[in-house]
Amino acid sequence: MYKLGRNNDSLTQIAEFGIVFLMFTIGLEFSIKHLLSMKKDVFFYGFLQVLLVGGAIALGAEYFFGIEKKSAIIIGYALALSSTAIVLKILNDSGTIHTIYGRKALGILLFQDIAVIPILLMINIFSNQNSSISSLLLQTFYSAVIILGLMFIIGKYLLNRFLSLVVWADTQEIFIASVLLLVVGASFLSHSLGFSYSLGAFLAGMMMSETQYKHQIEADLVPFRDILLGLFFITVGMQIDLSLIAQNYATILLFLGVMMAFKTLVVFTILFYSVGGRVALKTGLALCQGGEFSLAILALASSSYLISTNTSQVLIVTVVLSMVMTPFILKNMKKIVNSITKEPDNGDFKIHSSGIKDHIIVCGYGKLGQEIVYRLKKMNVNYLVLEHDINLVKLGQNRGEPVYFGNAAEKSILQNAFVENAKSVIIAINNEKKLILLCEVLKSFDAPIKIVAKASDYDEKKLLKALDVKHIVNEGREAAKALLHVALEENPTE
Repeated sequence: MYKLGRNNDSLTQIAEFGIVFLMFTIGLEFSIKHLLSMKKDVFFYGFLQVLLVGGAIALGAEYFFGIEKKSAIIIGYALALSSTAIVLKILNDSGTIHTIYGRKALGILLFQDIAVIPILLMINIFSNQNSSISSLLLQTFYSAVIILGLMFIIGKYLLNRFLSLVVWADTQEIFIASVLLLVVGASFLSHSLGFSYSLGAFLAGMMMSETQYKHQIEADLVPFRDILLGLFFITVGMQIDLSLIAQNYATILLFLGVMMAFKTLVVFTILFYSVGGRVALKTGLALCQGGEFSLAILALASSSYLISTNTSQVLIVTVVLSMVMTPFILKNMKKIVNSITKEPDNGDFKIHSSGIKDHIIVCGYGKLGQEIVYRLKKMNVNYLVLEHDINLVKLGQNRGEPVYFGNAAEKSILQNAFVENAKSVIIAINNEKKLILLCEVLKSFDAPIKIVAKASDYDEKKLLKALDVKHIVNEGREAAKALLHVALEENPTE
């Protein structure tokens, strides 16, 4: 038994890195431009949602259940959080992330992710019995200055150079290992200064979001995040006492219903006057569950003796049940809303949160790609370029062109380039295997994507036609046409 318990502890420590990698990928999405474009959704609606839900649950826990004030605050703000991992995945997969309610939900989720940091700091302060709050706050301030200063220096002066050297090695394994080293290193630095591992990962993500390698990093790290996050949920389940649930099932079900209804009501109330009842209700239903950070915070608070084991287990089960219900709610959103409100469905006015659409994506920045970009610039067409050769990426960026490092044949890279909203994708690469693979990936999207590809010979054209690529430019034929056109002109000019 002892051996099993020791192994469980080791497993739990490994699983916690699922939260670390989740915070890292969230940090990758935090650009100042992105936040400013959604400032009202993030900083106004998000702040109100966390403040009102967290405050109300904390007061209820203290006055109705007699829980000590510090513990009640942690419980309240832990349950104010929703599941970023589940909600954003389903909204992305269904395409509703680009609707008004999807945008509102995204903005509030972004603020919740920011709010995790002060909640984790509160646990550190509340659980420390050896020092006064004033000395702890002062110590926290000094540690924060140190870690932010170090991260700023590394991010501004060292990170790009380090990643450039890694990319020049042209080995994916070394690239992934280097990114893992940076994430884990930042996490341990944060922990050594008295903060959580997650805070260090979040700051590392923010640093890397400013580099040209952002999309490739995200594509490579997502599998690690998903595996470790799954392991985290398994270890949470392993800690649940089934006999305790059997004794408290009525309390759990009651609290589950009250929590989900209350969270929906708060979001509905703060959004009703700005977006109308239907969109407000959709947003509230999307955010009515607890989240993965709720589980992490409750588990940490329990291990820090701020919450009793019985209370934490009841709350964890409640949060897990709400998360299990979320996919069913989101996938049947229209039916649920139609049964509650008679307000007409206006299609929710599909919008694009990033502001980039109807653009051309150029895959490859070799000689052909550079010529295409030159002509697109002359035509004032909105475009971006994906290129896997770091030297060509540097060349394009030195020219002030939107050239991004990434393997265009990875679906996640194309999603980050908003391929489903693009006018067309021009493939300007010479490698036949990469060309066919890229066309296959583009064809795997639900939305029809206009693919413009170059065929070097008849065999290549035949392969492209087999993939149902409709816009194929025959390199030899077009070159012959151009040569003959110039040769037959009476007064040819350059």
